[in-house]
Amino acid sequence: MKRIYLDYAATTPVDKRVLKEMMPYFSEKFGNTMSLHSFGQEAKFALDQSRQVLADLINAEPNEMIFTGSATESNNLALKGIAFANKSKGKNHIIISSIEHACIMESAKWLKSQGFEITRLPVDKYGLINPEDVRKAITDKTVLVSVIHASNEIGTIEPIAEIGKICREKGVYFHTDASQSFGKIAIDVDKMNIDLLTASSHKMYGPKGIALLYIRDGVKIEPILHGGGQENGLRSSTVNIPGIVGFAKAAEICKKEIKTEARRLIGLRDKLIKGILKIDGVMLNGHPKNRLPNNVNVSFSFIEGEGLIIHLDLSGIACSTGSACSSIKLEPSYVLLATGLPVEYAHGSLRMSLGRQTTEKDIKYVLKVLPKIVKQLRLMSPFK
Repeated sequence: MKRIYLDYAATTPVDKRVLKEMMPYFSEKFGNTMSLHSFGQEAKFALDQSRQVLADLINAEPNEMIFTGSATESNNLALKGIAFANKSKGKNHIIISSIEHACIMESAKWLKSQGFEITRLPVDKYGLINPEDVRKAITDKTVLVSVIHASNEIGTIEPIAEIGKICREKGVYFHTDASQSFGKIAIDVDKMNIDLLTASSHKMYGPKGIALLYIRDGVKIEPILHGGGQENGLRSSTVNIPGIVGFAKAAEICKKEIKTEARRLIGLRDKLIKGILKIDGVMLNGHPKNRLPNNVNVSFSFIEGEGLIIHLDLSGIACSTGSACSSIKLEPSYVLLATGLPVEYAHGSLRMSLGRQTTEKDIKYVLKVLPKIVKQLRLMSPFK
């Protein structure tokens, strides 16, 4: 049976070029970066080189790149680290959007239990934040604003530069979770007024278990892991050199291919969207144009998203109903509900995310199979 993977927003396969780059650091160049001997210094050199490559991708300085174990850890460090480092100044207010990834939502929820004030900003029907809402929400107690760069579910790209400019004017730190956008669209932390940025290797054809948090020089932040003082004292743990080398190689490849790959994916994305919208009772979620090159999120009336996923998988097509971290829950997506989408449509959502191995032939196959599955499920539906 033909197998088509359309869940690149959940995770990506490790690029063969990345894997090749990583292999020596598992068994030949295996040293600990904290060791003074040649094995350790060899690993330290690879660490420094990798930090430079990743910094170059977003116009940052190498010393501003802190490696972590996951985007979840980076986001926890950003919110909790900033919150506790500045609490003594009376800065106990944090602003987030209503469509953040679950790890931001849960971090904010935990901080609220610790006495911090949390404001969740609304979005419009496309999932866009109004920068003026950010301006109005900032008070003299606000220490941090955190807004996702591009939604992992609906693909909408937020006006990060405008929001960052407002934060800069107000003297408030600005963090963005760029896990989905890093390597797919251009990012410049200076031009976009970003103080902290999260990125993840496994979303861009690198290995799992390695991510980063960009922290602008001068930002006051507390570590949440304490130990040997690695990563400028902000993330103590033995450094994952194979993962970091792979992350850097993945970033290097993305930097070279970002424009051509984005054009290719946009063409495939738009063809898929156009074809799906020919089916009755379908609506596109997220912004029609200002969205990630590889993201397609649609909702079907009278259908449960989980049923769609199962039947598509039986036809060899792998996709999801929303965020991979929440896909086992049978509740409608809070991201879709935040856009004002009716519950019945939110339950019938389908996310298809394209990648390097996606071809035009794959898109044609999906458009051939999907209408038949939709028709079959609607015939079975008690809601229709």
